[in-house]
Amino acid sequence: MNKKSIKILLVEDNPGDARLLREMLSRQEALDIELTHVSSMNGAENHIAKNAVDIILLDLGLPDVQGLGAVRRARAAAPRVPLVVLTGLDDEALAAQVLQEGAQEHLIKGQIETRGLVRAMRYAIERKVMEEALLEEEEALFVEKERAQVTLNSIGDAVICTDISGNITFLNLVAERMTSWSREEAQGRPMAEVFRIIDATSRETTPNPMEKAVEQDRTVHLPSNCLLIQRDGSEIPVEDCVSPIHDREGKATGAVIVFRDVSAARAMALQMAHSFQHDFLTGLPNRMLLNDRVRQAIALAPRHLKKVAVLFLDLDGFKHINDSLGHPIGDKLLQSIAKRLVTCVRGSDTVSRQGGDEFVVLLSEMQQSEDAAITARRMLEAVAKVHSIDQHDLHVTTSIGVSIYPDDGLDVETLIKNADTAMYQAKENGHQSYQFFKPAMNVRAVERQSIEESLRRALERQEFALHYQPIINLGTGEITGAEALIRWTHPTRGPVSPAQFIPVAEDCGLILPIGNWVLREACKQARAWVDSGLPLGTMAVNISAIEFRDERFLEGVFGILKDTGLDPRSLELELTESVLMKRAESTESILKALRARGVQVAVDDFGTGYSSLSYLRRFPIDALKIDQSFVRQITTAPDETTIVTAVISMGRSLKLRVVAEGVETQEELAFLQAHQCDEAQGYFFSRPLPPQQFAKLLKTGIPEAVVLIHP
Repeated sequence: MNKKSIKILLVEDNPGDARLLREMLSRQEALDIELTHVSSMNGAENHIAKNAVDIILLDLGLPDVQGLGAVRRARAAAPRVPLVVLTGLDDEALAAQVLQEGAQEHLIKGQIETRGLVRAMRYAIERKVMEEALLEEEEALFVEKERAQVTLNSIGDAVICTDISGNITFLNLVAERMTSWSREEAQGRPMAEVFRIIDATSRETTPNPMEKAVEQDRTVHLPSNCLLIQRDGSEIPVEDCVSPIHDREGKATGAVIVFRDVSAARAMALQMAHSFQHDFLTGLPNRMLLNDRVRQAIALAPRHLKKVAVLFLDLDGFKHINDSLGHPIGDKLLQSIAKRLVTCVRGSDTVSRQGGDEFVVLLSEMQQSEDAAITARRMLEAVAKVHSIDQHDLHVTTSIGVSIYPDDGLDVETLIKNADTAMYQAKENGHQSYQFFKPAMNVRAVERQSIEESLRRALERQEFALHYQPIINLGTGEITGAEALIRWTHPTRGPVSPAQFIPVAEDCGLILPIGNWVLREACKQARAWVDSGLPLGTMAVNISAIEFRDERFLEGVFGILKDTGLDPRSLELELTESVLMKRAESTESILKALRARGVQVAVDDFGTGYSSLSYLRRFPIDALKIDQSFVRQITTAPDETTIVTAVISMGRSLKLRVVAEGVETQEELAFLQAHQCDEAQGYFFSRPLPPQQFAKLLKTGIPEAVVLIHP
């Protein structure tokens, strides 16, 4: 209280008593006292409502309230302010009641002296402070307990508390639900009765974790793979930890068990483990699991004097089905094929999907290589049978490459690579066949890899060139256009056939930059010839499926026409039937966009693809090109010229130009002219020529004697 300003409210209706108290307090020089005097409870209440007060001196005999009523009203008005009661009666019973009602001190008028008054005030303030602190502590404890209770009932984990004897003292709501015991029923019961734990494998009861935690004075965990037995006998897989509870001296007084239901987590872990090792679409083992099983088979084979075979399968015709009917149908077809492949092998073998339409099969512990051939033939037959999917009867075949351990490789990577190489040989042999790996195949594989590596540098090294083959009007003998044909001269190999490098470019994705270069170079050359006055009609450029399906195809074509300044009507894009038939809706919109700009479209190699005559009317097409294999039949198989005459007739009826490719003899030319074919190209007229020589041909034209056979 020293050197502290004290605001005292004196509630006294007797002026003499009030004056006496004021004089007593004024003598306390050590205290900075601010005394306010009111003579009624109403006055006190008004003052308290507007001003801060440190202590109240209250007379029990007031004009507006008497006795304990005065104490109660003072406490109601200022519940946190120390209260010293003044009374003229020396009544111990009254003093006790006053203190019970909340006063801190009780003084008798006439017996008050200055020192006693100050001491009483000090004690009153100190006692009030202690009472407030105690109340605050109790409130804090209540809040903390309430917070803990709410928290424990809000968390997702179950919580059980025990005393040092192992009897239950608390369960939160999750623990009640998981054990099927209510808190009231579990209270005081042994933990082992409420929290029954067994090992999922041995079915033995797990040792009491609470005893271990208390004994070792640390947090312990249940062994993995534990089950909680609920009150009704049901079982739940759980994980938990148990920690000892200590008193202030650090002595263990019980334990708290925190546990959770891990049913979903364990199911998810199993699912993730399965997904990590299996193909999401077919459920077959994936590349990682297959590699592991091949390694195991290789390790066991020498001990058992057995062989191991790896079969690499790639589907023939799947891409067309996937593109034309959509991925949902393609996915169901893959699932159907996967099921059939599994039926072709033993339980100890493995059928895996590598991705796309590729499958790899492991045949473990074979007696002889012929066993792999038997399985391969079985798979060829199984895959080739019709697949009925969503009202479609689908036909697809497969090509299979086979490698044998230890003959064709001593490790997983080599066996799979060699089986893959053999599969490509099977495809080259005509599809729907199997082929065992031979060392010579690696020479071809290395050759292909070398071509790919060289292709990647060919553009920047300017190793490509375009040659041009004239297209001849069979009625007038005039050159109506040119077909641009790419040529590659390798710095060390020399000329490389397009039949060698174009498939490689398509497989490795280089066809897009190469095709873009061809189109730009052809348009640039065509514009140069036009500017020099040479009579070039159209420039024909072949477009691959990959180029046509590229999302920037139209943007690229129109951009090149703009950059080179070539009239779009002078450009003709050649597309195969199979390219046009895939995704008919998008094909139609692309062709209409080309037609709107004036670009012409020809169907290349007509009759060799997946034909649908309806698209000839539906799509905006300008020309049909008869494949040279049909033109060759004119002289090699005169009785089999039906296709050529049918295509010419069909083209004329649909008002489409018909161009015959690969004309090499006078007999072929005469037949085409007799059946009124519009145009032709081939060695009979001219081989593909470099730009300078073709320019001379444009100036001179094709000799009439070559073309105009009939007068």
